[in-house]
Amino acid sequence: MAFPVQRPRRLRRTPVLRKMVRETDLSPSDFIYPLFVCPGRGVRTEIQAMPGCYRLSVDETVAEGQELLTLGVPAAILFGLPPSKDAEGSGAWAEDGIVQQAVRALKKSVPDLFVITDLCLCEYTDHGHCGRVDGGEVLNDPTLELLARTAVAQARAGADLIAPSDMMDGRVAAIRKALDGGGFSHLPILSYAAKYASAFYGPFREAADSAPQFGDRRAYQMDPANAREAMREVALDIEEGADIVMVKPAMPCLDIVRRVRDAFDVPLAAYQVSGEYSMIVAAARNGWVNRNLVIMESLTAIRRAGADLVLTYFAKEASRLLKAG
Repeated sequence: MAFPVQRPRRLRRTPVLRKMVRETDLSPSDFIYPLFVCPGRGVRTEIQAMPGCYRLSVDETVAEGQELLTLGVPAAILFGLPPSKDAEGSGAWAEDGIVQQAVRALKKSVPDLFVITDLCLCEYTDHGHCGRVDGGEVLNDPTLELLARTAVAQARAGADLIAPSDMMDGRVAAIRKALDGGGFSHLPILSYAAKYASAFYGPFREAADSAPQFGDRRAYQMDPANAREAMREVALDIEEGADIVMVKPAMPCLDIVRRVRDAFDVPLAAYQVSGEYSMIVAAARNGWVNRNLVIMESLTAIRRAGADLVLTYFAKEASRLLKAG
């Protein structure tokens, strides 16, 4: 029956009633917090393009891990800034690599924190690309060996989950084979399955010192104009052994998040990337938006679209807001 019998506003009259009929809830347990790990001790350097985010030495990373658990955030994902780089990114799989050091320290001091390791070579290569390069071209198949080697090194350090973000074809299968062969068949893989060549990654490249020294990454990351291709990428990664899939970036790709959620019955993550974070922070600092409300609305939108997990630089802030009610 139409108006005046049907009055949707009846269910919006009070805060209690709105909360009772709310369709999408946020919880700190939904969040994964990115951490940038660098050499040294006592290092906590703010990232200029990402105010409120820091490059952290291993000891400071442990302190962050402890704070995350007190806020109810169960997991962190680690990105490494090595002391030196080379053409193949050998620091990614070195036993004493910066991420491996951080994983061991976290599992020793904060054993209840779920530690995810981002698996890519761009932070470790002197050319800034995500694999082996020859003649200005990023080589797919030779890169798989390096990714597999890195996955095993991260697993040996104690990582709870491996998250390949390189977008090489066949990398999930190669990593799964290497992990299984190394005695880590129990370790899950979170694949950056639909990762777009997005302009929203700019601040991250400052944070991780991972900007390409030539060209760009459009030859291996996805064209933002494509949706059907994302579905193919996700299907392939699941077939190869991905346990969780991810869409990146989140807000510009909420339609992709929804399509993946509707089509595949696996856990789904979405990454609220650095550009999304920095825009909200900048707008709030200028008084153009209400910071707290925009943080919560943006995260709710990502969950409403269908994401089970949200990688976000607002994880700690949002958790505090949730606890405050």
